Amino acid sequence: MTGAGVSAESGVPTFRDAGGLWEGHRIEDVGTPEGFTRDPLLVWRFYNARRRNLLDVAPNAAHHALANLERRCRDFALITQNVDGLHARAGTPNPIELHGNIWLNTCTGCTHYEWADATWRATGNPSAASFPDDPRCPKCAGRLRPGVVWFGEMLPDWAVRRAEQAVCRCDVMLVIGTSAVVYPAAGLAHLAAARGAFVVEINPQRTPLSKEADAVLSGKAGEIMPALLQRVASS
Repeated sequence: MTGAGVSAESGVPTFRDAGGLWEGHRIEDVGTPEGFTRDPLLVWRFYNARRRNLLDVAPNAAHHALANLERRCRDFALITQNVDGLHARAGTPNPIELHGNIWLNTCTGCTHYEWADATWRATGNPSAASFPDDPRCPKCAGRLRPGVVWFGEMLPDWAVRRAEQAVCRCDVMLVIGTSAVVYPAAGLAHLAAARGAFVVEINPQRTPLSKEADAVLSGKAGEIMPALLQRVASS
């Protein structure tokens, strides 16, 4: 399971950084359903700016190491709290995205969804990206919204089920770059420990999970994960 610390090593700001993710906006204005209802154009300008910033960001060594680890494991699941899509870009085919994906547009009026970055990914040309400030559904003309989980919303049922199933059957759980304070995601590591899994925390700082983890590797994920992968490959 990965958190914001992994993406931070690629240059993606976290919401705990000074002046970080929210860029001077109140969370209530750009990170809640109520804020979207009040001013959808403000919300869309905020998320489109984040998307444009992500065009200049690339997966780091930790993302690539996890994708390589998956190719070596018979049964592997990657759970992430991040919405930036960097795991998929690194080669992880089906990450369990607990908090959604910023590149996804979902309709508020029907079940339609679409990928906002489809054009530039197909062409390989980031300059081909087009992010309208008030996108509409091609099926029902309803207003589209970013496909992320906002404050006050429930996590997607399917993502929670897949995550819990993976945690309950795992032998080893790596908890990487997460503060271990955001629930229900933080509870997954405790569930893994209760089911007898060997829990490894990888983080530059100690967290509430550190006392419960079976092993704590202190440092950057982009340095520790490639070294860990090398040890796995040679054993």
